[in-house]
Amino acid sequence: MTADAINQPKALEPTPLAANGYSSSNLTRALRRPELGALTGTVLVFALFGIFAGNSGLFSPLGISNFLQVSGQLGILAAAVALLMIGGEFDLSIGSMIGFASVTIGLGVTEFGLPIWLTIIIAFAFAIAIGTANGLLVVRTGLPSFIVTLAGLFVLRGLTLALTRTITGRTQIPYITEGQEDSFVVQIFGGKFGSGLFQWLADIGWIAKRADGLPMVQGLSMSIAWWALVTVLATWVLLKTRFGNWIFAVGGDDRAARNVGVPVNRVKVGLFISTACAATLFATIQVLESGSADTLRGFQKEFQAIIAAVIGGCLLTGGYGSAVGAMFGALIFGTVEMGIFYTGIDTDWFQVFLGAMLLIAVLVNNYVRRKATEAR
Repeated sequence: MTADAINQPKALEPTPLAANGYSSSNLTRALRRPELGALTGTVLVFALFGIFAGNSGLFSPLGISNFLQVSGQLGILAAAVALLMIGGEFDLSIGSMIGFASVTIGLGVTEFGLPIWLTIIIAFAFAIAIGTANGLLVVRTGLPSFIVTLAGLFVLRGLTLALTRTITGRTQIPYITEGQEDSFVVQIFGGKFGSGLFQWLADIGWIAKRADGLPMVQGLSMSIAWWALVTVLATWVLLKTRFGNWIFAVGGDDRAARNVGVPVNRVKVGLFISTACAATLFATIQVLESGSADTLRGFQKEFQAIIAAVIGGCLLTGGYGSAVGAMFGALIFGTVEMGIFYTGIDTDWFQVFLGAMLLIAVLVNNYVRRKATEAR
């Protein structure tokens, strides 16, 4: 492989397999798509809940907006995690990063009197610093990213708890957006969009109205719009940019990538920064939607994001996957989580679902990968 070859954007396939240029049937090419398993799983989940929960309200306008909101928040994390996993690394600290960023915004507003927009900038500055630290520790020490970021998980969570309790005496910070609910910053992260459309749909009788004449659904959460934006951006980076080629190369074989001139260390550090920033975006949305912060925000979200990425076709060994697949993985999560709630099933079963889906996704991905490799 030459340096010129690895620097050219992949036009067709987001995987190293596609870059090798061998011919295959349309079916084989479809099997190579990392999104295939997640798309199939999404159809299956929708079909099952359509049969067993069709009258529960899950697929009403309100139900759809609810599971899209849950999916959107997780999908923001999953897109960034997918890129990092394609690059061959893991970040177990993003759940704690969510809590840390939430508290940073909350303390900045309520204890130090800073404007919300400035606290958000400060939170993202911390995210860049923490992501850089994670990346540098991984590339300079040679330690597995699993170990480095696992340490980060405990350090950040402990720091978040200690600082919040020391300053406020509590673990929760309320009234962050009080009096600023209609400000542009709050609306762009924690508001809703499409309210005019839903009002029109209610006026013509397509969706239900409340007693005061407002539609039952008054708009979609901005987390859904951010989810779409982050997924599109991540997909564009993977498929249309030199950096995307570098991500695949680093995840496939970082030694070979380094030998042909790929800045491996810079790529990995950049990916760790992206996951920390995605966690901060997630935290910002949650804080401005709810108007409060909690030191336990983001608990176990790192595992959910990894599972969503794996369901979406990302291999644990790196070098293969897509942001679109992670989007479908997040959609499956949101649908099942809200579907269990709407059907009245004990929510403890959701944990069973997470474990089962992870195992099934890994088995399916390994099978597809093996079949695609045999087709060479």
